[in-house]
Amino acid sequence: MRSGILCPLRRANSVGFMNWNFQSMEELAAALQAGEVTSVELTDEAIAGIERDDKAINAICVPDFDRARDAARRADEARVRGADRPLLGIPVTVKECYNMAGLPTTWGMPQYVNHVPTEDAVQVSRLKAAGAVVLGKTNVPLGLQDIQSFNEIHGTTNNPWDHTRTSGGSSGGSAAALASGFGALSIGSDLAGSLRTPAHFCGIYAHKPTLGLAPARGMVAPDAPALPVDLDLAVVGPMARTARDLTLLLDVMAGPDPLTHGVAYDLTLPPARHERPADFRVLVIEDHPLIATGSAVRAGVNRVADTLADGGARVERHSPLLPDPTEAATLYMQFLFSGSVARFPVEAYEQLRTRAAGLSADDRSLDAARLRAMVFSHRDWIEANNRRELHRHGWRRLFAEFDVVVCPITPTPAFPHDHNPDVLARRIDIDGVEYPYFDQLVWAGVATMPGLPATAIPAGRSPDGLPVGVQLIGPMFEDRTPLRLAELLEQQLGGFPTPK
Repeated sequence: MRSGILCPLRRANSVGFMNWNFQSMEELAAALQAGEVTSVELTDEAIAGIERDDKAINAICVPDFDRARDAARRADEARVRGADRPLLGIPVTVKECYNMAGLPTTWGMPQYVNHVPTEDAVQVSRLKAAGAVVLGKTNVPLGLQDIQSFNEIHGTTNNPWDHTRTSGGSSGGSAAALASGFGALSIGSDLAGSLRTPAHFCGIYAHKPTLGLAPARGMVAPDAPALPVDLDLAVVGPMARTARDLTLLLDVMAGPDPLTHGVAYDLTLPPARHERPADFRVLVIEDHPLIATGSAVRAGVNRVADTLADGGARVERHSPLLPDPTEAATLYMQFLFSGSVARFPVEAYEQLRTRAAGLSADDRSLDAARLRAMVFSHRDWIEANNRRELHRHGWRRLFAEFDVVVCPITPTPAFPHDHNPDVLARRIDIDGVEYPYFDQLVWAGVATMPGLPATAIPAGRSPDGLPVGVQLIGPMFEDRTPLRLAELLEQQLGGFPTPK
């Protein structure tokens, strides 16, 4: 094993005793139910692993070990009384951006280092109601606005496979925690691939739910009230070491906010369209007109495509039904960056207007699209939203012919840490060619812009031994379809990978 690499899979230690830290949630629940282990034992072992290994990873930025041990004792007592809740006694982590009563929520912003909410986010409440034991909170980038996870308060989270590389962002702490055995599950969020990219970089599973499927109340910046707001692009979602665990955690997270839609609506997700690999109709996309696909990621996409084809699935590489990817990427950048400047000071906003006015009318680059979007009028935004609805309709037509779309999450595996404060000057190296740093987000936007569900799965390793993932995009509100295909692929591909 190379120096600086933490092996994220150990079933038993050298003397044969079971190491529970890398078991799936489903396996832990079965062991708890059978009396093979207690929640206190699982929690103590998880805490010991964090105290031993997290110095090198820095995934757990806000430990909550005393309350975790108390919750584990209560879970064991409840089980003795006959309680049976979906996550009873299971150690988990929570992304730092979720409010947890009694713990700081800073989003990595130094001015909020002492901000301590008094109420749990709705998803934290659902975890606790399901019986989960929360070990602590995981690291994020400043303001959740990076594809890496580092900030002045909590420092840098390293990739467990190679400490010189990023674990991804903005749910990078959660992905690194799972890959390191720090809890069986985590909850994160995704606006620009923030669930999927860290999963891809760290070799774990994550699911971006359909927009609006899981309420985000309390996953809110420290200076904002925890209101039941319907977000435009962002979602909250599950992260795990197996595909099946994603489904089980989504069942806990999904359902309307009880303060709004929950007053009138109950959730009933449709079942997966198919149960056998041979029945799936799959469109595979490995190229994007606006950015290259690195060879390691291309190999991962093709490995999944070949596995599906070998299993009898109908696999196609092209379809005229696919909404135009160039316009889709432009729309995505417009929504993403028009929202990012809402609270900018007037002086900064005026500087952006001056810069945007200086752009050539012929400049159709993504950099130009981002800059123009930062000074969108309401009229501009409504026009973009009308075009988005046309894309959504296009996806509905496509999913009448296909069940799942397989494509990259980012163009490369995890890249080296890059903390250049001028993010617009950063570059991403794709097989020796440099591209603007934020252009790599176009793959995240394929699912995010229209609000579709997408499941990130491991698909092998790069020649350097780094994890490579792909995303399985499904029809709106048919989250169980890509999740089921992820389970089937896990059985064939081997799932959670192990570095040699």
